[in-house]
Amino acid sequence: MGIDFLYLNEKDMIKAGVLDAAGCVKCMDDVMSLFGKKDFLLGGPKNDEHGLQMNFPKASPIEGFPLDNGPDRRFNAMPAYLGGRFHIAGQKWYGSNHDNIQNGLPRSILMVTLNDVTTGAPIAYMSGNLLSAMRTGAMPAMAATYLANKDSKVLSILGPGVINRCALMCYMAVLPEIEKIKIKGSSPNSKSTLALKKFIEETYPSVKEIEICETLEQACRDADVVSEAMSVSADKAEEFHLEWFKKGASVFSMGSFLYRQFDELKDTTMVVDNYGMYDKYMNNFLARGPVDELGNKREWVIMGIHFIHLVRQGVIKREQVLNLCDIVNGITPGRKSHDEIVLCSSGGMPIEDVAWGYDCYRNAIEKGIGTKLNLWDEPYLK
Repeated sequence: MGIDFLYLNEKDMIKAGVLDAAGCVKCMDDVMSLFGKKDFLLGGPKNDEHGLQMNFPKASPIEGFPLDNGPDRRFNAMPAYLGGRFHIAGQKWYGSNHDNIQNGLPRSILMVTLNDVTTGAPIAYMSGNLLSAMRTGAMPAMAATYLANKDSKVLSILGPGVINRCALMCYMAVLPEIEKIKIKGSSPNSKSTLALKKFIEETYPSVKEIEICETLEQACRDADVVSEAMSVSADKAEEFHLEWFKKGASVFSMGSFLYRQFDELKDTTMVVDNYGMYDKYMNNFLARGPVDELGNKREWVIMGIHFIHLVRQGVIKREQVLNLCDIVNGITPGRKSHDEIVLCSSGGMPIEDVAWGYDCYRNAIEKGIGTKLNLWDEPYLK
């Protein structure tokens, strides 16, 4: 029996609608609904793992061995199955190296494979950079439809890179009252900061004011919605403070959220996309020890791990950390008052990649986009 599959390069993915912000937000809503109904599979014995990650060491006695010389140096395999209208298996695979940027490449280079659930045969193999960035940005925007105040007018972008550009597109699709955007990059004149400012000016005429911020505090204060997607190592991360956030603020973290006064967070509304995933992160963090190979103190900078820490220390009860999927499925109310501060950790899961990849694949089939490739007409070995 012959097997063909569809190859979609980045241009094909754009034609197939990978940048459709509203469509991606709707897809992520479907994903979290199915996640809450347990109609999915992830890796690991408890089906709750982000993926299998291969990290490079800070130092090695082996000459020429690849080292962790910057943020996000790793390879990652992220398998998943998602049911419902998708009923598809797949995997995102990528390597990440901050040095890529110096060579005119994205920090991470990603590919996504979709497979037939029954046979395991490949259905599609597609460029994953835009797909991954859009699903990452769409998830907090989807959460914002449940957690942000409907009259939110000020959006703060912390980390003006690719992820937050896609997140911005998705926020603007669901928060029509946004009229001011604050931007905090590595510097006020960084390339990514100025590029995002220009993108906003050219794309969203409804935005009346763009403020370039010099400090994290400046960017957080007076913002109705804070979107964090900073890619920094723990030793270079700036600490957040709860007093920076106004009453009613909604804070969505996709990257680095360093917070040391953990007990202060107990008075906020805490939401996670996958509690078990952060619990596993905490276990892995503890297993690696209190210091790294160079003797530097380890600190976690993921918002969801802060919540896990509070539960483990007995400061809060497990049920005080809300599941986004339960909010989507109407089991748990999201925002209960206009003035509460909501903190939502969005770590991302491969079911999101598989889902948005599937929707793009279906669009490509309908529009005749992509290149058909042959695996075999008849397998050599049976």
